[in-house]
Amino acid sequence: MLDFSILPSTLPILWDGVKMTLFLSFMAVFLGLLVGMVMCALRMSPNRYLQLFVKIYVSVFRGVPLLVQLMVAYYCLPLIGIKVPALVAATACIGMCAGAYMTEILRGGFQSLPVGQSESAQMLGMTRMQVLLHVELPQVFKLTIPGLVNETILLVKASSLISAIGIAELTRTAQNLAASNFQPFEFYLTAAAMYFVLNSVISILGLWLEKRAKHGVAA
Repeated sequence: MLDFSILPSTLPILWDGVKMTLFLSFMAVFLGLLVGMVMCALRMSPNRYLQLFVKIYVSVFRGVPLLVQLMVAYYCLPLIGIKVPALVAATACIGMCAGAYMTEILRGGFQSLPVGQSESAQMLGMTRMQVLLHVELPQVFKLTIPGLVNETILLVKASSLISAIGIAELTRTAQNLAASNFQPFEFYLTAAAMYFVLNSVISILGLWLEKRAKHGVAA
């Protein structure tokens, strides 16, 4: 018989798992955007070698499962003398993986901009950097809000894979509690509900940002 009476006493432990999940997800989005913007700029450069480098990067990190990337970073690199702490391996892998997807999302946004807009702005006396920061990027972020929000939700769910290298995020915490209390259904169901709430909040926030963008209000 199901017994949820143990949950109140274990909620602080589960909350610690939620905080780790939020931290990993935030780092993934932050690094993903940072890497994505740099790689997007390189991808759209006229240099063929830079374009090729970005194509290879995107293909590798989108083509290899995140779980395999984590295993290589945490378990295989020490075999050649490179020891990587679990949290560093997790942050780097999920950030680089996010960067590959966000590179393509942002590139799609740049390609959606009106042709000749950059040249027109430069003819008005703006530098290329000013055009990028004040004209193009604001439009790109507005255009890519749905894609970026969707990627953020996927990253929150993907963070559960990090439990494979021993980091006590939400899934690993629920797994440990389920094993120690012999109540898997209660704890996994609670973890599922927590993931649902987190992603619902992100989805609602994304819709709010999208509405503000459509009305031309700086979000």
